[in-house]
Amino acid sequence: MRLFFLAISLVASLRITAYAQPTPEGVWMSFDDDGKTPTALVRISKMNAQLSGRIEKVLDTTTASEAICSKCKDDRKNQAIVGLEIIRGTKATPQNNQWLEGKILDPDDGKEYKLVLEMQDAGNTLGVRGYWGPFWRTQQWRRQAQ
Repeated sequence: MRLFFLAISLVASLRITAYAQPTPEGVWMSFDDDGKTPTALVRISKMNAQLSGRIEKVLDTTTASEAICSKCKDDRKNQAIVGLEIIRGTKATPQNNQWLEGKILDPDDGKEYKLVLEMQDAGNTLGVRGYWGPFWRTQQWRRQAQ
């Protein structure tokens, strides 16, 4: 009987741990490729089983807050940078602690890249990796208090 209760407790604790896994949902500070210069605050939220990310505030002093995405090629063309959806279509359910199948937009050049998000540092850092063919670049974003 004791073994039965021990097994039940173990299963319950595993379920609690699975549900406690950090997600990319929240506000993140993005950085330039140098990893030191803050560029924007991005809010990632879940909509229809997918993650979406919008720029909430521009932090880069070289970008005017009223700037538009003039180089975008889709429905985001000439949309304001603040409020611009830069992350689209990422599955809200992780596989091996990674959120896949999405795209990320670089508003500077208007190009869209395949996206992989990965939680790091107990959910305080988000690895944001954009792919174009065999080439990729990864940035480390920091979670912000909401």
